[in-house]
Amino acid sequence: MNISYRWLRDLVQGLEVSPQEVADQLAMLGAPVDEVVDLGSPLRDVVIGRVLRAEQHPNADRLRLCTVDAGGAETLQVVCGAANVTAGAYYPFAPVGAQLPGGITLRRAKIRGQESQGMLCSARELGLGRDHEGILELRGEFEPGRSFIESVGLEDTRLVVDITPNRPDLLSHAGIAREVAAAQNLTMRLHALPRATGLAQLELNGDGSARGRAPGVDVSIEDERLCPRYCGLVVRDVTVGPSPEWLATRLRAVGLRPISNVVDATNYVLHELGQPLHAFDLDTLGGRVVVRRARAGERITTLDAVERELTEGMLVIADAERPIAIAGVMGGADSEVQPRTRNILLECALFDAASIRATRSALGLSTDASYRFERGVDPDGMLQALRRAAELIVLVAGGSVETTVAAPGRGLPAPAAIELRLRRIEQVLGTAFDAPQVVRYLEPLGFGVARPASDVLRVEVPGHRRYDVAREEDLIEEIARRHGYDAFADDLRPFRLSAVPDHPLFTLENRLRTLLAGRGLLEAHTAAFAPAAEGSVELLLPLAVTESRLRSALLPGLLRRVEYNFARGARSIRLFEIGTVFETADGGLPRESTRLAIAVTGMRRPPHWSEPDAPVDFWDLKSLAHDVARVLGLEVDVDPVSVEPDRHGTGSGQPLLGPGLSLRLAQPQNGGVAGVAGLVQPDRLDAPAWAGDVWGLEVVVEPLGSRAAAPLRFEPLAQHPAVERDLALLVPRALPAVRVVGVVRDNGGALLEWVTPFDVYSGRGVPDDMRSIAFRLRFRAADRTLLDAEVDTVVRRILQRLSDDLGVQQRD
Repeated sequence: MNISYRWLRDLVQGLEVSPQEVADQLAMLGAPVDEVVDLGSPLRDVVIGRVLRAEQHPNADRLRLCTVDAGGAETLQVVCGAANVTAGAYYPFAPVGAQLPGGITLRRAKIRGQESQGMLCSARELGLGRDHEGILELRGEFEPGRSFIESVGLEDTRLVVDITPNRPDLLSHAGIAREVAAAQNLTMRLHALPRATGLAQLELNGDGSARGRAPGVDVSIEDERLCPRYCGLVVRDVTVGPSPEWLATRLRAVGLRPISNVVDATNYVLHELGQPLHAFDLDTLGGRVVVRRARAGERITTLDAVERELTEGMLVIADAERPIAIAGVMGGADSEVQPRTRNILLECALFDAASIRATRSALGLSTDASYRFERGVDPDGMLQALRRAAELIVLVAGGSVETTVAAPGRGLPAPAAIELRLRRIEQVLGTAFDAPQVVRYLEPLGFGVARPASDVLRVEVPGHRRYDVAREEDLIEEIARRHGYDAFADDLRPFRLSAVPDHPLFTLENRLRTLLAGRGLLEAHTAAFAPAAEGSVELLLPLAVTESRLRSALLPGLLRRVEYNFARGARSIRLFEIGTVFETADGGLPRESTRLAIAVTGMRRPPHWSEPDAPVDFWDLKSLAHDVARVLGLEVDVDPVSVEPDRHGTGSGQPLLGPGLSLRLAQPQNGGVAGVAGLVQPDRLDAPAWAGDVWGLEVVVEPLGSRAAAPLRFEPLAQHPAVERDLALLVPRALPAVRVVGVVRDNGGALLEWVTPFDVYSGRGVPDDMRSIAFRLRFRAADRTLLDAEVDTVVRRILQRLSDDLGVQQRD
């Protein structure tokens, strides 16, 4: 949202702080300013130039040779390529040596044999808009050679404000002024228009029905859900032409291109009050306006000269025969205001936000009007906006206003009053606020506050805040904003712990994040939208054709982030994501579930001179899978198996993980597959030649068993020394080492604290069908120092059980 500082000062009485101070204050109020642009500074060298003669260039058909009075003793010759330059008109002129926005310095130049001693400038070249098709013509009387920015009142600063979607009230100068005035303890009011005369009281012709009349037009609404209110005001005998320079300059300050006095008046009110308006040529309407849904096959040529096909359900403004505008988005070319227009119908309407968003998305057409209608306009400010626009049109285009307004529709019901408890404010913010202080914070923002009980306030929500203030907590947020987030004490105060336990799913997610971050993985967050091949739930209004479904798996999207990193030269990538996936359900809403996905590739550890580089391999993936399974209460198949990962890894018809080097994560109760892990098939990944193997894992995240739901247990550090014993065991090659570890743990008793293999040997002295695996066992007692005899007894029991159960013998 572009805000003019001069415009803001006109609205906030007594505002004296600098633009940067305003920007800092808006940031503290929740509307950060992305950029503060001094509009006048880059144009200090530009002056007013008057074209005395404009002739055809002797050596070029598309160039003109202009004689310009720039205030000097002699006139200057300028070569210009714009067709709209006329003798006697005033234009911004950059003489030789002038610097323009972008660091351009003008020099004398010969263009097709003729010397050019400067440049007549377009709005785009001055940084005042996007229009570069013609030179910026100035309306009014000016003094050649005088500073351009002083002559047109462009000594202004533009604030580029970042407005969040929940604050449509800030999409106007009045909305920003309301916030600034409240913060500065000043008064905000609309400034008087120059030489404007007041209008007589407007009379609404509409009793809540779907039909209303004004002189010369009959307005009706066919679908009041999509258009709760429509106001049409007739202005007669206007003279359409260029806007006066003060109006054009004000629009340029916010990045708009002046079009004509009538259209500029509606754009002025849009940026001042946030209410979109549209002006129709009344004489083209045939005396009837209908707000209805489009019919199949209807077409309209919009103001951008593009013919668009409408679909059933799109809301349009129509006359008796055809659509004349796409409601809330853009008007039609057949009914636009043109130089010959004499009578206009001024539209001020209230449209359903979802309908406007759907139409805008389907047509691929976004405008200032649709941007505001999608977020919500003030239903209580329509009459004020209509009156303001009519006054401005009469001021700049003449004419007379019919005081009867066609106003069909019931409008939106008033929001219910909210009860605000002083005790609740203190509970949420940790600071007590009394009633006068709350009133002092809320009333300048437009809220009406009454006090029916000693500690309860009754707050009326104004129309411009009805879209984001609906409950007590929303009002408490407003109090916190007005008080200032930096004004709250930063000390830790007494608080009462919640009696509501954390959801088991959130506990699992936090444990997984802690585990994986400790293993060196970074968390990624990808959008839930996916191509058609990766999802079964189709979106009604996709943001892009390539993302038309909701994802059925996390891993494909995570692998796209791996490809993104590959494209930027990253070799070692360790990512994980916890997110939701969606699957179709028979006759009902899609099923939603939470999953964890992991993607790793590259080196196992950062390079170091003390050890050779080692890539991530299957055993690293297996280690991660075991850690994840331990948190989720799952089991991991020990032997690599061939898996079908479509249900649990891709959501597509083609397998993502290759057979062989893969694992299953299974539920211990019934053996059901909860997830898979394995090597990503090379043909499913756009990887450079130097990239290593990519390993992936995806698993359902849900409390599956007692191990997953059990709370964390903490034990004190040991106070007595441990006793360690190393055992070299002859283990059959077909016997996994993990089974040996299991027997050792089962028979070690309470004294066995830890066991792990640390060496494997095969060769001389070891039978061919055997291998020698060395295990280290640690024993410890919590209440005493162990004796060797106690440890020997346990070791003998372990060796005996290994021999009886597994045929494992101690190596001599």
